[in-house]
Amino acid sequence: MNFQGPFKAVKTISKTASRLPDFIAVGPPRTGTTWLHRALGGHVGLPAGIKETQFFRWNYAMGLDWYRSFFRDCPAWLPVGEIAPTYFDSLEARERIAAAIPRCRIICSLRDPVARVYSQYKAWHRAALVEGPFDYSRHREQLSASRSYAFNVRAWRQTFGAENVLVVLYDDLRANPQAYLDSICAFLGIAKIDLATSAVGAQPINLSERGPRNLRMARWAHARRVRLIKERKIQLARFIEAGMPLWRFFFAGGPLYAPLDPETEAHLRRQFRPEVEELELVLGRELSAWKAPVDQSSARTGK
Repeated sequence: MNFQGPFKAVKTISKTASRLPDFIAVGPPRTGTTWLHRALGGHVGLPAGIKETQFFRWNYAMGLDWYRSFFRDCPAWLPVGEIAPTYFDSLEARERIAAAIPRCRIICSLRDPVARVYSQYKAWHRAALVEGPFDYSRHREQLSASRSYAFNVRAWRQTFGAENVLVVLYDDLRANPQAYLDSICAFLGIAKIDLATSAVGAQPINLSERGPRNLRMARWAHARRVRLIKERKIQLARFIEAGMPLWRFFFAGGPLYAPLDPETEAHLRRQFRPEVEELELVLGRELSAWKAPVDQSSARTGK
């Protein structure tokens, strides 16, 4: 397939050629980024064997050559990118991307902040990155992105130019996955991807339904995977990737997560309401659904 769009690819590229992303989807977490990664696979160049390199956030000391090595085999005729949901509210990551790739295109995917923060808690608790029952006052520094949507969208636009920043909403992904993906393809300048013929389909991916069977084992497995990625032992790291049997052994098998209780939800909606209203002004879009209680029947899906 010939690529035509805002990115200009060369006709050939060597295995060792220096290449950095043309676009980065910066998240935040639990906004459909795993689904997007799988939907774009084969239609853009993505890091070899991994979804998130965490380069601009936690692995910057590894150096640009280490980062480039993930993209050296990407097809020359496709734009190259990364899905990196932990970058969204990181000033360091934003400044580092701007310094290394000043013309990078940015995708910000946003979700109802209450649903997102509880979903992130479940995913991070499953990986032993947070401990104990959900308590936003306790975990807010680790789950902070929900309280700074408007600020960070403005910051990404200011740094890279509003025309180079696409904001998409998880609501639209759930309502019309094909239209949602079409908007991203248009932004990247690639041909439309037909979900009817795509293996990814339109259903959520990477659900957080159960906690780990053992937090200590989950903590060890997460640390081991981080180390393997830094050492570029990607084939080994993939054995502990979401959905793989070893991943299920380490990060699943525990008790079901309960839906967010109504009193906690109501408190969080009051807390996030000013943020939602500010984002409405930034996007020029009404977000009343984010101010209302979550449908508990959908909350039970675990996402």
